[in-house]
Amino acid sequence: MWDELLSALALVLVIEGLFPFISPAGFRKKILAMLEMDDRQIRIASFASMAIGLVLLYLVRQ
Repeated sequence: MWDELLSALALVLVIEGLFPFISPAGFRKKILAMLEMDDRQIRIASFASMAIGLVLLYLVRQ
């Protein structure tokens, strides 16, 4: 179980690092755009991301 959890965490770190590595300027623009968003918009986007992740995880683990 710990192996799977650590593997998942490692994969998240790799995926999170891809966009800033490939396009630092684009990443900077996205961060600046996020600074313009209000808390509600950020929460909605985060919730949608978590929901999609849970659905994908459910489908993959079935």
